[in-house]
Amino acid sequence: MGARSFIGSRHLIAWCELTLLRGGAACSNIRAATLFGTMEVLAIDANDPAHTASVTRTLRLKVKSETRAWLNAAAIEVNVVWNWANETSAKAARPFTGEPKWLSGFDLDKLSAGATECFERIGSDTIQLVNAEYAVKRRAAKRSRLRWRVSRGARRSLGWVPFKAASLRRKDKALRFCGKTFRVFEPERLVGMKWRQGCFAQDALGDWWLCLAVVVRVEQTVAPREEVGIDLGLKDVAVASDGDRCAAGRFYRGIEHRIAQAQRHGHRRQAKRLYRKAVNRRRDALHKFSRRIVDRYQKIVVGDVSSAQLAQTRMAKSVLDSGWGMLRRMLQYKGEHAGRSVKVVCESYTSCGCSSCGSLTGPRGVNGLRVRRWTCVDCGESHDRDVNAARNILRRAEVPASVSGNESSPLPVLPSRVSGSSQAGTEKARRAA
Repeated sequence: MGARSFIGSRHLIAWCELTLLRGGAACSNIRAATLFGTMEVLAIDANDPAHTASVTRTLRLKVKSETRAWLNAAAIEVNVVWNWANETSAKAARPFTGEPKWLSGFDLDKLSAGATECFERIGSDTIQLVNAEYAVKRRAAKRSRLRWRVSRGARRSLGWVPFKAASLRRKDKALRFCGKTFRVFEPERLVGMKWRQGCFAQDALGDWWLCLAVVVRVEQTVAPREEVGIDLGLKDVAVASDGDRCAAGRFYRGIEHRIAQAQRHGHRRQAKRLYRKAVNRRRDALHKFSRRIVDRYQKIVVGDVSSAQLAQTRMAKSVLDSGWGMLRRMLQYKGEHAGRSVKVVCESYTSCGCSSCGSLTGPRGVNGLRVRRWTCVDCGESHDRDVNAARNILRRAEVPASVSGNESSPLPVLPSRVSGSSQAGTEKARRAA
């Protein structure tokens, strides 16, 4: 029997490999019960260069403008359901008498039975999904009451109309939902697709989008190259250990003056269009770079630089304009779909450490950011700052996980900064002892 590799839990993989070594029958799908439920594990023959797997993707299609008024009215009804669930749950959590109770989505469904008679556009499936979403959000926030959804005014909430898979049906090139026909751009993308539950979502410009979770079959092949490390930065959004770069496109900073001019003249809609243009340009550049990396490498290692922490500094605009978190998410889900290994590792001291000898002789601190090339004084190797950091990030992933806690790091650790007086006091204490 050929060697097999599995996608799934680590313990489940070991159990499946043991079963196969004992002479289990060859199979393409193995179902095994775990503590968390039933998990489907895909077994792949290592002799086959390619195989297919089922993955879930989200299609986002723009809805044509003739149904915008109907969707706006349906969104107001959804807001009514949300606010009712918010008020009912708050009263149950803090009653005047009796024991407090945190209502679940099922409890809200029972209390809202027959509510479809009060609405003209949404049905019971939409009400149930709103109740379930509210219960999940409130449980995650650990609060008895969430924010109200506002239907009118300058601070109104963006429209949202959820639905179940059975509520949306095809009608030629159009779609039917709650007795209303919808037309979308690029309807050919829905041909042959089997979707799950989704929603109609509104953006800041008032345009409506159809968001559908669809199951597709993708082909997973072995990448032509083995591994790569990626360093995230500001001069370049991402730099790979082989020298490939995703240049900083200044997606927002490049049109910042146009946004400010539109806002000064009161052209709010034009300013929103410019914001959307910056978002689309950033998403397009990161999609292209992440797809190129996933198609080329089997093992991908990324640094864990925090956008939230650096957003509190004077570099906030450039940090948020780079989209580090978006790039990491793209690499993770695309790598999962393609059968790649994607890891996020600590990137401390990767910029000042030499990737050849490991000595910490590189530029440090804020003033060291202007140094883009440097030479190691120990081994004499010349380094590009970002490429060297990406190589060190790749080395971090090659170190096995610590078991006893005393394994050495691939990079030396900086000595602790202890003042001379503290060292003198420690020496006196040792002599006195």
